[in-house]
Amino acid sequence: MGKLQTLTGGRVASFTSAVARRPGTATGERRPSERTTPLQWATRLILPAALTLWLLSLRHVDLAGMRDYGLLQVLPVLFWVTLGLLALGFCLALGDRRTGGGWFAGYVLGLIAVIHATPTLLYPNLRYSWAWKHVAVVDAVIRHHGDVPHADKLAIYNQWPGFFDLNAFFLQATGLHSALGYATWTPPVFNAVLLAPLLLLYRTVTRDRRLIWGAAWVYYSCSWVGQDYFAPQAFAFLLFVTVIALVMGQLPTSALYRTDGTGAGRWPVGRFVAVMVIAAVIISSHPLTPLMLISALVALSLPRRNRRVVLPVLAGTALLAVIWDATVARPYLSQNLGDFLGSLLKPDTNVVSGLAALGTAAPGQVVVSWVDRGLSAAVFALAVIAFLARPWVRRTGLPLLVVAPLPLLTANAYGGEMIFRAYLFALPAASLLIAALLLRRSRRPLVQTLAAYPLMLALLGGLMFGYYGKESANYFTKEEVAAGRFVAATAPPGSTIVSLTSAVPGLYLRYDENPQVQMDEQDIGDRRRLVNDPVKGLEGFIQGASPQQPAFIILSRAQAADLYQRGILPGGTVQRLDSALSKTPGYIPVYRSKDAVVYRYQGAKS
Repeated sequence: MGKLQTLTGGRVASFTSAVARRPGTATGERRPSERTTPLQWATRLILPAALTLWLLSLRHVDLAGMRDYGLLQVLPVLFWVTLGLLALGFCLALGDRRTGGGWFAGYVLGLIAVIHATPTLLYPNLRYSWAWKHVAVVDAVIRHHGDVPHADKLAIYNQWPGFFDLNAFFLQATGLHSALGYATWTPPVFNAVLLAPLLLLYRTVTRDRRLIWGAAWVYYSCSWVGQDYFAPQAFAFLLFVTVIALVMGQLPTSALYRTDGTGAGRWPVGRFVAVMVIAAVIISSHPLTPLMLISALVALSLPRRNRRVVLPVLAGTALLAVIWDATVARPYLSQNLGDFLGSLLKPDTNVVSGLAALGTAAPGQVVVSWVDRGLSAAVFALAVIAFLARPWVRRTGLPLLVVAPLPLLTANAYGGEMIFRAYLFALPAASLLIAALLLRRSRRPLVQTLAAYPLMLALLGGLMFGYYGKESANYFTKEEVAAGRFVAATAPPGSTIVSLTSAVPGLYLRYDENPQVQMDEQDIGDRRRLVNDPVKGLEGFIQGASPQQPAFIILSRAQAADLYQRGILPGGTVQRLDSALSKTPGYIPVYRSKDAVVYRYQGAKS
């Protein structure tokens, strides 16, 4: 300890002496080296200029023009100029060693705003049908003061209620009527908040600000999966990154300077308790994220030097998960145990289950899917190259965190989404590996970062295809929202709500009272009958309709776009069904607008 104090004291004395010798510091005169250079002026001017151009580019966007490529085909040239300027300004900032952390933060937050606030500013309503569903779950939790009865396929949220209970508590504490108001802003706010644990994670690996902020930029340039809306996954992922950052900060290889007197491998009681509390919130909020967390902790525990830090957290997390699964989540797990065990025997099927069958998809969606795959493959390829070309990264936990999701990828398909979730959980670590590859120490950092500029643009371009390419089905007009609310307000309890897909805002507003039928989820025989004869294809799902408990059939623009994009049903199914029902006795159109129509059916007359 005495030696450490001597060294520290010597450094302070040396630093003080050096400052005293600097010309002009005593009188407050500006040294020539402190003058603002042209490069600094460019860095400072590009950011506000780019953000101004971005806001101007959103003035005249025709959302009705979205087709195969979603927002990509309706955003003006000025928007793409904005992205190019932001990337250029950030590269210039990286090329100047005197760039302050505030400017790095400004560029990364500017990128988050351009990518994630654009749909929020353009759309008149909440984006994503899944976000509408989660808002409905929060409302139901408030109505029932906890568990929602008769939840049917949404009963899973009763077993992992943490996210919904937290939002219900917030609404009741603030007096807000619904989560719908702030859910609209979840993507930009979530990504901005996520920046803090990402930076903490990267600081545990390196003190080089260029690498830290470069990794943050790469992360937001490659996070195309879209798990940032109002959902338990986004909430749990934020907490996951926080836990991993705290654990990495305790490892013997951590680059963080310890000022609390603790050594590597010794958990301060308060910090360990905080980690366990966060892990408990994750476990109570989402079924997949705890498994990803345990897998990451197992990977980090492989090097013997890490075990003193990681094993206590791993043991505590595993114990909490087992307790939760054996009690609160037991109904769901017992019901689906056979499926889980069966998935273990099909690792190859699990890996490819998320890759869309592109033969039936719209032509534009085929391109979007291949760009998504190309971007994902590029991220992992660059991470592998960094592992081989930068030996110092092998001494960190980053490579272990990149491969940690792979066991789960082979173990379960997770409804066809496991491949996307594996990419999501590997991306934070992979981003720093890529930054280490692109931004190694150099005597000419500006030349180096400008050489990386084309690659940064390519990554951003790939992100735009994945993140904006399906927006014609994710965006809802005012008329579609009005149709969903009309059904929720007028359907008597027990009414059956029929739609072709889930792309209906407000479809689940009263899901605890009215059973839902989605035709795209039915088996192939039912879908064929619907295509061959729309009226007869519906009969099997609305046979119990009566004047007291009628059936409501919702048809809308977003459903037509969803069907066209995915190819689950022929693209003209919405129009054919509307035409057939309008000519069939018993089906009464009770709501109609240019973007939606609702039919009421109360059974055949005797």
